[in-house]
Amino acid sequence: MSTVSPLIAGNWKMNGLTHSLDELSELARLLTTGESPRALVVVCPPATLLAAVAAQGASSGIIAGGQDCHREPHGAHTGDISASMLADAGAQYVIVGHSERRTNHGETDQIVCAKAEAAIGAGLKPIICVGETEAQRDAAEAESVVSAQLAASIPDAAEHHEVVVAYEPVWAIGTGRTPTLDEIDEMHNAIRARLVDRFGLSKGESIRILYGGSLKPQNAREILGIGNVNGGLVGGASLLAKDFYTIISAV
Repeated sequence: MSTVSPLIAGNWKMNGLTHSLDELSELARLLTTGESPRALVVVCPPATLLAAVAAQGASSGIIAGGQDCHREPHGAHTGDISASMLADAGAQYVIVGHSERRTNHGETDQIVCAKAEAAIGAGLKPIICVGETEAQRDAAEAESVVSAQLAASIPDAAEHHEVVVAYEPVWAIGTGRTPTLDEIDEMHNAIRARLVDRFGLSKGESIRILYGGSLKPQNAREILGIGNVNGGLVGGASLLAKDFYTIISAV
């Protein structure tokens, strides 16, 4: 069982305007006046707020992250953002392969792998997302689907650089539904086994595996208490300082 320090990441998705930084200020207040958090705290805002989050969060230990990056370092890719641009704006992490990107933008495991490689090349730590659909779970294919995603989405460079894996069952994202604790435990144990098989015991045990998918204040303590759950990737609940702090405090 991994004993790596936990990480709680908030994914604001396509939400947040300048006034949303008030919630970040409140989160910073809670983190610095309450009990010291026992987890790394990462906030992944929309790109328009990234530099502000990086600057504003620094004094309270809040780390900024991007929500996606392009696989190329620069070029004629209108509307896209490179990993080095995220790093330049103050990001230290970046989410790649989120199910919404895989579904809505047709991102394959190969594209996700290239993005993770680009992130590593720019000095960022990629949070690589994997997870099965409801149909795949109902067909008893969840573990094989996630194993295949892991194999093809994590670049070989992960052997010498820090990466994070986030397991998000697609059917639980934003639906309010969550797998049972046993189902989460089984999947995280399976992911850990695949990581150890590929990278060896020391490296395989050191990679954080986050749980995401309707992680909220009401269920955070139970889920984050599972052995191979090394933190969470939080969606909607990360937009409200009080809710996000409650999840961070559940570690």
